[in-house]
Amino acid sequence: MDRTIVDNQQDRLQEKLQKILGTTGRVVGGCPTRNILDRFSDKWSILSIFHLGNAGTLRFNELKKRIDGVSQRMLTVTLRNLERDGLVSRRVYPEIPPRVEYELTELGYSLLVQVIDLGEWATDHSDQIMNARQRYDTREHSTMLVN
Repeated sequence: MDRTIVDNQQDRLQEKLQKILGTTGRVVGGCPTRNILDRFSDKWSILSIFHLGNAGTLRFNELKKRIDGVSQRMLTVTLRNLERDGLVSRRVYPEIPPRVEYELTELGYSLLVQVIDLGEWATDHSDQIMNARQRYDTREHSTMLVN
């Protein structure tokens, strides 16, 4: 039986999924992959990575202004976590008041490349997703009225 290009692509996807999920087919709580994915899959981390990647180096308040809706506390926690994971570097200048700048590390830039692909996908498919949401909401609303 001849294998198609699509079959080969599906095989490669399955291989990659097996690498991530392991032999059990599910990611368990203590799994390093899940732990790492949890860290940067929240919106504040992704947005911080996007903005630092775009600007290069930003001071805390500059970054906060660019990320609509993030609180000072949440941005502080996010940046600490990204720094802990080696994705962001923090530089403190001995001035009064102290000047603190953040930028992506080499590891952070390697993640940015992957996140950009995800962002492009979201941009390319946003109309389809919004239409699907509208259809779903309309369907759910009409179901509620019937019940």
